[in-house]
This record gives sequence, C-alpha cells and structure tokens, in this order.
Amino acid sequence: MQRRIPFEKNELNFVDAIPGRMGGPDTPVRNYPVSPRENTSAMFYEKHPYWMQIPSDSSMLAMPLYNMKLGRGGPDGITDAFGIEWEFVPSANGSMVRPGEPFMSDANELKDKIIFPNLDEWDWAAEAETAKVDLKRSMQVTLINGFWFERLVSFMDFGPAALALIDEEQKYAVKSFFEASTEFAIKVVDKFIEFWPGIDGFNVHDDWAAQKAPFFSNEVAYELFVPSMRALTDHIHSKGRYTTLHSCGHGADRVQCFIDGGFDAWDPQVMNDTHKLYEEFGDKIIIGVVPEPFNPETTSEEEQRRRAREHVDRFCAPGKISNISFYGAPALTPAFSEELYEYSRKKLGGFYSNMH
Repeated sequence: MQRRIPFEKNELNFVDAIPGRMGGPDTPVRNYPVSPRENTSAMFYEKHPYWMQIPSDSSMLAMPLYNMKLGRGGPDGITDAFGIEWEFVPSANGSMVRPGEPFMSDANELKDKIIFPNLDEWDWAAEAETAKVDLKRSMQVTLINGFWFERLVSFMDFGPAALALIDEEQKYAVKSFFEASTEFAIKVVDKFIEFWPGIDGFNVHDDWAAQKAPFFSNEVAYELFVPSMRALTDHIHSKGRYTTLHSCGHGADRVQCFIDGGFDAWDPQVMNDTHKLYEEFGDKIIIGVVPEPFNPETTSEEEQRRRAREHVDRFCAPGKISNISFYGAPALTPAFSEELYEYSRKKLGGFYSNMH
C-alpha cells in the first residue's frame, strides 16, 4: 500500500537541529512529513524519495572500535589489528602508513604474514553502549581503509601494491587475499548488524584513482576487484541494508565496475563530471551530483532559487534519482536549500510505503 503525501508550506519551518560535529554549526531540521531516514529508504529501495536528499539527511557512524582496530586512529597514531603503524600527519589532518618501510615487498607473502583478527575477541557490547544510532536519519557505518586496494597499499606501499596487480607472479596472491579479506569484511558487517540493528547501510572505502585517471585498467578491475565487491554487497543486501562506495579520484571510467560490483550509490569527487555520470548511469547507480557552482555573495536569492529548480529538473526523476553530493555542500545556501526541498517535494509527490 502506498499513498502520496502532498506538500504543505509548514514543512519549510525548522523544528529541530542536529548538533554539529567537532564544534561545527548545528544543522537545522525541517518539519518533514516523514523522517530523513524514511526518505533515504524510499530513495534506495523505491527509487522515489519524497524530496531530493542532501548530505545532512544521513550520517556516517564512525565507530572508535573500528577506527582503532581497522581504521587510521587519531592524533596519537595507532598500531592496527594487522600490526600496521599509522602516523598522524598534521598537514593532512589524518593518518597514513610511513612510506618506504613496507610490511612486505611481495604479495606472495600475504598468505603467511597477514593474520585476520578474531572479531569475537573485541568488546562490541561495550562499544554499543556508547556509540548510538540516530533513528531519525539514515545511518551508515563507514568502513575506512576498506578490504581491497587501500588495505593492500597499507601492507606494501602504493608502488609495489599497484605493481602486484599486474605482475603475473603476484596477482593471484592478490586475488586470494581479496577473497579472504572479503570473507573477513562479511564478518565485520555481521558484527555491526548484531550490535547496531538500527544501521541502514555500509559505506565501503576503496580509492581507485588519482586526480586525472584510475590507478589500474578496467581488465584488472574486473579480474581482481569486482567479484569480491559483489560478494560483499550481495551479503549486505541480503541483510536488508544498502551499500555505498567511497572511492576518491577521477574514477568516472570505472563506474560500470562499481555498478557491477553491486554498489547502490557513489559520491564522486569534483574532478569527475557528475552531471555526465548522472545522464549516462543515473538509472543504474545513485550518483551524488555537484550543483553548478555560484558565488553566494554575488548571486541574488532569486537566481539561487532558479538554480535550485533547474537542478531538480535535470537530476531528479522517479527511477533515476540523484542526491546532492557531499562535495556540493557549498551550494546549499538557505535560499538554494529551501527551494531545492520545496520544488523537489512538489515534483516527486512522494510516496509512503508501509514496508518501512
């Protein structure tokens, strides 16, 4: 059973606020007809949301337990569950493995040197007591470092890891590692679902490209990466959750790999033509689209509203949905945001489904 929910003007009123992260400003919450979480579900599962989603409608749940065991730690640095040391780099405001001192130099060492941790030994229950899921917004777990190329780079450094993908004497060891790492990833997903059943999705990290081009060929992607990606996303989908991809760089030439890998959405960085990606692939994967840039100080409110309507008309159609990219947040001025919400609500009409 579905029903339309007509737009009402009082939806534009702000009735709540989401506390800002790390001392940042609070995010105002409108008088929505359904929660942002329900809207996100409608976007992913019905391809027909109530309004065009913006970044603040969902949130990433960055678990300290995961970050200290499989992530990159914080300003003090960490030694992760694989024994890899991550050092904080102030200029980058993040951590990385010290280059030039790789854990291994040959991918054939993976099977002997890499021991996957026993997840049952981690105190998931204690973490669940402090890390809470906000059921008003759609919550994803962000799986930073991922399980494939980024993880391989942390063991080998970038150059040797990239070479291992095409070296006939190493690439089969890489493929075996990716398969084992995916099995481990599935166990990680199951732990999160067990202790945080309110989680809606998983955001998997794996950077594939630099500023201008991908790191490896389409053939390498399909041989080594896509089968493992698909195994993980199929499992996540079998648990009733959606799965999104974080992959930095100019990865537009690999978007079909992301689709065949089973991802529901990708939020490309700005060196990618998100408008073109939407036109060509928006019916197969949800693309985070970056609005046409403008200067809020010199662009009138009327013009900002016109731009918002134009954006909705171009990138918002039932069955071919996009959302506003995280990288498009500078366009979300009060005028643009209000018009984007009202116009997309009226255009989409919105459906309510009792399946959620």
